[in-house]
Amino acid sequence: MSRNGAVILGTRGSKLALVQANACAERLRAGGLDVEVNVIKTTSEQQPDIPLRVIDRRDVFTRQLDEALLSGEIDLAVHSLKDVPTELPEGIVLAAISERHDPSDALVSDGGWDVDGLPDGAVVATSSLRRRAQLLHRRPDLEIVEIRGNVDTRVRKMRGGAADALVLARAGLKRLGLDRDVPHTVFGPETMLPAVGQGSLAVATLAEHPLRGRMRDALNHEPSEVAAHTERALLNELEGGCRVPVGALAIARNGKIRLQGLVASPDGALLYREEAEGEEPEKVGRRLARELLGRGAGVILDEIREVRR
Repeated sequence: MSRNGAVILGTRGSKLALVQANACAERLRAGGLDVEVNVIKTTSEQQPDIPLRVIDRRDVFTRQLDEALLSGEIDLAVHSLKDVPTELPEGIVLAAISERHDPSDALVSDGGWDVDGLPDGAVVATSSLRRRAQLLHRRPDLEIVEIRGNVDTRVRKMRGGAADALVLARAGLKRLGLDRDVPHTVFGPETMLPAVGQGSLAVATLAEHPLRGRMRDALNHEPSEVAAHTERALLNELEGGCRVPVGALAIARNGKIRLQGLVASPDGALLYREEAEGEEPEKVGRRLARELLGRGAGVILDEIREVRR
């Protein structure tokens, strides 16, 4: 905490990260806590021109914030949940999962194309292996190119000729107020499953922090938390990270959980997709992971790991 007793909330410095952090700060203030926001530069921001697949760290968006938590520099950190590894550093926990915004991906283009309406051989920008794989599975004629930068930067690069279209998380567009100004179409889950946790925010803190319970009370949304734990159990069982082409979408309703999951090869040639239902997040996620591995998804993951070694 700061000298005046305020809780220090750590965040990345992008416009989207700050919007997300300030929204959480307002909820915490409404819960009676004094909050200060502190910007911390992460690995992804320190290496802005290197493709994420080359950096290939599961904690590329979170490492420096974790270090700040462990050193006592900050009291809590706000992340996009999809960027948080399934295995956290010892002593750190996720105190809360925010109410999930639309988890869908969006295809951004000045032409307003959907994926089937893209011209033959169109250039689509994304740094996500998951998005690349599902795009190429549906449209093997597309040319997929890497792109880095904040949302505004990526849209500007696309409009400057770097690509014909761009894939972004719809939740990010909405949080930035760009969903009406930037032409886009939304991928349905039958075409593209989102990243694990996409659309929710995660609040990390020390397991023994005295205000952990109050943070949770102010920020946690239980149905979103159940969905998140289910999807993260799937990913953990697959031993994947944010650089592995895994998609998942869990919906928790009336005590039941329905989970869709997939693993795809980076070139989209192979795609394994399954569904599972149940009541316990861990069991549903792990069962679906084992089904995917049994169908052949393990071969894809082994090949990716071998290439990286």
